[in-house]
Amino acid sequence: MKVRVLGCSGGIGGRSQRTTALLVDHDVLIDAGTGVGDLEFEELLRIDHVFVTHAHLDHIAMIPLLVDTVGDARSMPIVVHGSPETLRILRSHIFNWLVWPDFSSIPDRSNPFLRFQEMRVGESARIGGGREVTMLPALHTVPAVAYQLSVDGRSLVFSGDTAYSDALIAAINKIPDLRHLIVETAFPDEQQDLALASRHLCPSLLALFLEKVKAKPDVWITHLKPSRAQTTLQEITDNCGQFKPKALYNGLEIEL
Repeated sequence: MKVRVLGCSGGIGGRSQRTTALLVDHDVLIDAGTGVGDLEFEELLRIDHVFVTHAHLDHIAMIPLLVDTVGDARSMPIVVHGSPETLRILRSHIFNWLVWPDFSSIPDRSNPFLRFQEMRVGESARIGGGREVTMLPALHTVPAVAYQLSVDGRSLVFSGDTAYSDALIAAINKIPDLRHLIVETAFPDEQQDLALASRHLCPSLLALFLEKVKAKPDVWITHLKPSRAQTTLQEITDNCGQFKPKALYNGLEIEL
């Protein structure tokens, strides 16, 4: 399994700043932020599944355009996986014929371009090739989840957007084969109040989070706010140096 970073920024502004999207092999997206727009048409055509952590725009922005672009060129619908709450938000506020057409009923409900598939925390989806995606708990201002990607006895966890979460830490600590942990840290410590209010992590909270993680995976930092990225990374090094976290970047490929 190969995980390619299409976007990992907490904002936009130039080619290096694309919002959250991970491409798993050639056919699965974990979130679908603006980074998906850099894929060529033939690459978009191969995407069969999108696993959504939560319904905030920086994580779902390209789902409507993806389905609109390739829907009539595919023989099967694109399947969007998410929690019941997240899928309800997408149906009610995006695919509602006002913001965007309801592609789950186009060209008709028996043969749609888009299909929604509910998942619940703890449930897994098998996506072929021995690959499995498991939904984990997370804590954000809207219903949110994390995901565990597994293949051949190796796992990666992507936190999505989350505050400090004992439930997520407990779920991570049940994974014996964890190789990589991608975890968000949006704000520097001087903006800890903002991090707490918006249910994101800052370096000191990340340190508390990582101290509870029993495994020693490679730790990757995502969702840095562009205006404070260097400050935040330096504080992460100062607070979490024993884990040697590294910043995620567009184009990075993580092999499992």
